[in-house]
Amino acid sequence: MGHYVGVDVGLRSSSLCIIDEQGKLCLEREVASEIDEIADAIQSFSEHIDGVGLETGNLTPWLTAGLRAEGFRVVVMEARQVKTTLSSLRNKTDRNDARGIAQILRTGWYREVHVKSLESQRLKTLLAARKALLRRRIDLENEVRGLLKVYGIKLPAQIYHARFEEMACQAVTADPALAEALGPLLDARGHLYRAFLDIDKRVRSIAHDDPICQLLMSAPGVGFVAALTFKAAVDDPKRFRRSKTVAAHFGLTPRRYQSGEKDNPGHISKAGDVEVRSALFMAANTIMNGRGQPSSLRSFGARLARRKGRKRAMVAVARKLAVVLHAMWTDGTLFCNVEKEALA
Repeated sequence: MGHYVGVDVGLRSSSLCIIDEQGKLCLEREVASEIDEIADAIQSFSEHIDGVGLETGNLTPWLTAGLRAEGFRVVVMEARQVKTTLSSLRNKTDRNDARGIAQILRTGWYREVHVKSLESQRLKTLLAARKALLRRRIDLENEVRGLLKVYGIKLPAQIYHARFEEMACQAVTADPALAEALGPLLDARGHLYRAFLDIDKRVRSIAHDDPICQLLMSAPGVGFVAALTFKAAVDDPKRFRRSKTVAAHFGLTPRRYQSGEKDNPGHISKAGDVEVRSALFMAANTIMNGRGQPSSLRSFGARLARRKGRKRAMVAVARKLAVVLHAMWTDGTLFCNVEKEALA
């Protein structure tokens, strides 16, 4: 007789539940959220274990890799689906959640989530660190601008990032008290800017040395950040049977509500990785703004903008770009600009 394990993972401790094939409770325990603690608790149960169920979360990739190394079949479930399934429970507790996850695993009513490789996780971490440094630097620059406005000092709207500190220092030199107050902010901003330049250089180098990113960057509007973001999120292109499903995976397809005679498409679902969606929107904006060489994607967006408006056209271009990038990666071919070849 097989048994199923449900684990409700918390930051410090996790609730563990084991049930049999009939759904009968066999073991409940609270353990520390550590790989060896969870593995020891499962191994102490002498019966055969068919699978271990987890929800998606921050600790899930680490726990999944560790438990699979211990020889368990680990199934990672989508958190939103688990939440919807367990919403009928009267009381929400960690113990009840672990029971519910075990029951979902037993019945097979779940959608398994792909756990990304270590390489993809590291790329995502590097990109997240780059974005965090960029945001903090911009926040400090805006704070300095706002504080200077009180004294009637208006910095130019467009300043090249390398000159911001120089122009801000020139603006406050006449007032020693103001320079003393804003000096630490400018020093912190300078440290953040240099750290950002360093990590940006590393990200750019990784993208230009990676053959997959070079392939993706042949598409219009796709720079090194967008290429790395897309690669890290997709991880394995073979996990998508069709390129069209990639757009839906990243939340670029409309929701649908059908009931009886009603069949209403809604706004895009915005599911999946928000960073990939943002990168695709930025690439679509670059294409729609007419930068670079003419392309079939730009013509497609322009035709759609005349009929549906620019906002919908940008969504459509981002959706089409996601499909094109996956097809390029799968086939190993560079972007083929059909319209340009026809004009030539």
